[in-house]
Formats: sequence, structure tokens, C-alpha cells
Amino acid sequence: MEPEWSTPEGLAAIKDALAATIDGWQPPVAYAVGISPASSSPELEFPHVNAPGGRHGLPAVILAKLLGHSRGSQTYELSRPQLEAAVETLRPAEACTTLDHPNLAAWRTVLAELEANPARTAYAVFIGDLDDPVESEADATLRTLL
Repeated sequence: MEPEWSTPEGLAAIKDALAATIDGWQPPVAYAVGISPASSSPELEFPHVNAPGGRHGLPAVILAKLLGHSRGSQTYELSRPQLEAAVETLRPAEACTTLDHPNLAAWRTVLAELEANPARTAYAVFIGDLDDPVESEADATLRTLL
């Protein structure tokens, strides 16, 4: 049976099915894709932050699957091909017009920034538990945005 990308229930089922393929999967309490600054500012930029209590679980599972993440707090440097693959994997979710797709928009923004300035670096940050120690500068920046 074809996955049903056009309904919230279908997206939830796709998320659950994909999550079941990740050994030991535990959803993060927060996550985001960020990018290093284009200026001398030390702060990373996060176009969209998935804060605790958020409802956008499918993008987290897609990122985790692509990066080999299963649980806990971790920061990954995200290559342009990896981010392109994440966008392409999540793109069919746009068929669900009853939901916004802020992660897809944010990931496309980061891709455009990487194209405009290849010296910038993209990151995927997963926070497994807010009590976990800060894992990286990107993690620290993300936590200030929660």
C-alpha cells in the first residue's frame, strides 16, 4: 500500500513506520537544523526551532534516519547532499495542505544559504533531554531559543 502523504494521519503513520526502522529510536524533546553565521556574529542561525511539545515529528525521524541518530543529544555537521536528501524525503508531505511545513521551509532556506555561501556550515541538532549536558556550540545556541 502506498504511503498517504496528504493527511495528518497518513504523515503520522509514515513517521511511525520510519521510526520503527531506527534501532532504539527515542524522539528528541527539541531539534532543529541550523547554519553557521554569514557575518562575524558567533551565533548560529536556526530558521525554525522544534521546541518541547512540538508536533512535527516526521522531520526529526527523517533527519535521524539519514544521519544514523537514534537517541540522546547530539550535533551533526550536515552536508549539502544530506540536507538535499532530507528535503527530498520530506517534500511529499506538502501534499498535506491542512498542516504547515516549517521544517521543510527552514531546510530549503538553509540550502539556499549554503548555495550562496559555501563557506557556511549546516548542523542538525537533537536534544534528547533538556537535562542532558550541552553537547556543542550549536546545541547551546538552540537551547537559548527554546
